[in-house]
Amino acid sequence: MTGPLGVVRPAYGRASLADVLPSALAVLGVPGTPDRLALQDQLPGVRRVAVLLVDGFGTFQLPAASAIGGTIADLSTGRLGRHTQLTSGFPSTTPASLVTLGTGTPPGEHGVLGISLHVPGTDRVLQVLRWEDDPDPATFAPVPTQLERAAAAGVRVTSVTRPEFRGSGLTTAANRGGVFRGAAEVDELVTEILGALSGDEPPVLVSGYFADLDKAGHRHGLTSPEWAAAAVDVDALITRLADGLPDDAALLVTADHGQIDVPPDRRYDLDADPRLSAGVRYVAGEPRVRYLHVEPGAAADVIAAWRAVLGSDADVVSRAEAVADGWFGPVTEPHLARVGDVVVTMRDVAVVLATAHEPRVIADLIAFHGANTAAEMSVPLFVITKK
Repeated sequence: MTGPLGVVRPAYGRASLADVLPSALAVLGVPGTPDRLALQDQLPGVRRVAVLLVDGFGTFQLPAASAIGGTIADLSTGRLGRHTQLTSGFPSTTPASLVTLGTGTPPGEHGVLGISLHVPGTDRVLQVLRWEDDPDPATFAPVPTQLERAAAAGVRVTSVTRPEFRGSGLTTAANRGGVFRGAAEVDELVTEILGALSGDEPPVLVSGYFADLDKAGHRHGLTSPEWAAAAVDVDALITRLADGLPDDAALLVTADHGQIDVPPDRRYDLDADPRLSAGVRYVAGEPRVRYLHVEPGAAADVIAAWRAVLGSDADVVSRAEAVADGWFGPVTEPHLARVGDVVVTMRDVAVVLATAHEPRVIADLIAFHGANTAAEMSVPLFVITKK
């Protein structure tokens, strides 16, 4: 495996988040779904599948989590279930990954290309985590979800996530198509996921989400007691779900991204440096991957200025170069304008803040993600059946 700061390309169509739910649907007998992860061979006789996404549970966090939780250690070493290496999509951030998982398509196809996106034809930058119903999710992210496909094929489908996410733009884009059950804490998630998994006649698909590990990393860092406590909760959640599986069920556990801690002296601020703000009209993306929408004719000057200031801390390229390099997968025409005129991808442990454009809380974070390093893009897939 490459080191944590080595570059990892998304494995679309082979071993990425986009391939998880289509393979799960193939196990459940949904016609026309590609089984690129070969789950049918691993799961003969399985008629119920739960897919749990643990936010921030990247591959490079597994050693620290394994030292805390016995079940995670057993999964990581192969003593329990099967462990497959996947990649997230690009950028490796929660909104893009949730919709990549939910639709089974790369970000360039589904259009949710980051945590904040300029809405073409407007002066608005959409904060995707605060997205409600404007723009309309069915139009802004029009790709059908895998939950919709499963439900249309007769699978009983349930989505279990935090109750406040009901009806949000991101939930609609990623997980429309099933019964919604609100659950946030470990006890609630165990009850709702196992209840949905065993409560209906098969075939059954349950999509679950747990947020606390990511929150702890962002707010307190990856070596903090708070992160360790959240890892204990992840271990307990997986343990209890595995123990409660029906005989004909499987549990798939994966993540949307990993994280890296960023020290205070590795933080640029485009709003405090006129060399970086010159010629920039809209700022989107996130601190590890910036989309810069520039004034007409300013792209070359912006690229030159950002390369001069950031040096080896970033790759600074045009939209055309970023798209042609394939990081987003194929980008459909309606989604091209959501990629900045200039794309800035951070290297090492640096970030670019935008303190005048984004909520103050972002500048106060300790751990970040979004770029294409192994620490951010490498995620596990654990396949667990009844013990």
